[in-house]
Amino acid sequence: MMNSSKVDFAPFCHSMLDTESREFRCFWIPAFAGMTVFGLLTRPSTMNIKHGGTFKKYAPPSFRGKPESGRLQNSSVSPAGFRAVFFNALLALLAPLVIFTSPAPCRAASSGYEHVSAVIDVRTTFSDGAYDPETLVGMARKRGIGVLCLNDHDTMEMEYGIPPFRNILRKRVELGSLKKSGAEKYLASVREARKNYPDMIVIPGAESAPFYYWSGNPLAGNLTANDHERRILTIGLEKAEDYRTLQALHIASGVSGLMTWPATVAAVLLIFSLFLLPGRGRPRWAGAVIAAGSLLFILNAFFASASLFDPYHGAQGAKPYQRFIDEMNKAGMLTFWNYPETRSGVRKMGPIRVSTPPYPQMLLETTNYTGFAALYGENITVTEPGGLWDKALQEYCMGYRRRPPWGIATADYHEEGESGQKLGDFQTVLLVSERSPQGVLDALGNGRMYARQGEFPRMPRLTEFTIAALEQDNARKAVSGETLFLRGAPRIKISVAGFPPEQTAQLKVRLIRSGELVQIFSGSMPLTIDYVDHFEASGKKVYYRVDVRGYGTIVSNPIFVEFAQ
Repeated sequence: MMNSSKVDFAPFCHSMLDTESREFRCFWIPAFAGMTVFGLLTRPSTMNIKHGGTFKKYAPPSFRGKPESGRLQNSSVSPAGFRAVFFNALLALLAPLVIFTSPAPCRAASSGYEHVSAVIDVRTTFSDGAYDPETLVGMARKRGIGVLCLNDHDTMEMEYGIPPFRNILRKRVELGSLKKSGAEKYLASVREARKNYPDMIVIPGAESAPFYYWSGNPLAGNLTANDHERRILTIGLEKAEDYRTLQALHIASGVSGLMTWPATVAAVLLIFSLFLLPGRGRPRWAGAVIAAGSLLFILNAFFASASLFDPYHGAQGAKPYQRFIDEMNKAGMLTFWNYPETRSGVRKMGPIRVSTPPYPQMLLETTNYTGFAALYGENITVTEPGGLWDKALQEYCMGYRRRPPWGIATADYHEEGESGQKLGDFQTVLLVSERSPQGVLDALGNGRMYARQGEFPRMPRLTEFTIAALEQDNARKAVSGETLFLRGAPRIKISVAGFPPEQTAQLKVRLIRSGELVQIFSGSMPLTIDYVDHFEASGKKVYYRVDVRGYGTIVSNPIFVEFAQ
């Protein structure tokens, strides 16, 4: 295996590579060059042509000279000449194969998957980001990032209605979002970026806050929007209709309709007022007041949007979010809880307050979401051994969940240098079966990935995390997201390196089995671990995952092991 940092071809191919696979992808360039030179050196300048029973020297036509005219009759090639012609023809056939069948870029050990680095949770100018999609894709490409997932806010609005006429006496504030900018323009911009950077994979999506509720009173100065920043990333939204579906799942201004009790009472009073209006004096004035009030209530009900949830009846638990997740699953989208332990959600915002305390409990209270942010720019506890992530994974192993939640790294990237962050500091490395949008979505949906954080370009690399049967040397190796069926103890291999390759550091690697810390390994980078866990649980399903610290941070996804009875 060749390290491209030691050859002169790396600058030539750098722009087409990602950081994960750079040292593997330049292999075909020197190989092809070597074969070409060898072919030219062995190419005969003349051939022995048998003509009329005698051998004659025949010089091949020059590419720069005039074509040879005429033809040789009853000619044959001598054995030596035939070998030369055959070798050159074979070389011409094999040269393309060197290019197209050279080792796949940075494939996981014995797994057949290619490692591709991705940055997820990036904002553009279509919401509150600083750069348009094409600029961001160009930045990512220069930094060796192969996949960019754009997650602009689908809608950024708050609305407060004055009781009892919340639907006609209301104040709305709307900031930049896909709803305001237009999903059609957003997708057109994504298509343009794909066209100009065909070697990059760009996945459009959104970030949503499906629910919030009001508490306090504007007159008392304590009006508060609660849980407004409980956010879910949706990945793979390719049609404008998808974004309209997202927006329809947000809370409406009220749940009331024409049949709610205020509207019903108002309708009865309106009918009653009709008997008072023909009179004179006080009955007539009373009828007019009752009629006006009744019409206001009916009008208020008429402008209400039908919705299961509204912001005026307090917390609704996990129900609004589960509804959102379920609808996205029906549409075939991927959903990830974003920064569940954020501590920036409680603050003053203009004349109101916003209050979104950390919400890690949503990982247990909701189901069937694809995953969650296991690495982002704040301290995280849910990934600690025995934490909430392990509880959710154990529920999956016991059959209480239909799918396990996967961990990703989310960037929350708006602008270069904001909060000291660079594009590429938080990456999700995908193990893809094919380098395509579908290959990326398949890896994300099936947990074939790990999350990593560094100070770009100094990034840690989990070059191998596999589990195989102990007794079989050529046994199938399972990678993150996969399930391995075993009859004996599992053999676990872990390899950690850094980028740039010459970097060294002291690493601490933790191996976790079904929430229990099994072993801590320490050593200098690059570090290779070959460990046998003498643990068997007949007929049960367990999982293994690892995390690494010392040169940035790595959080792997689990490998499941199901033991035979």
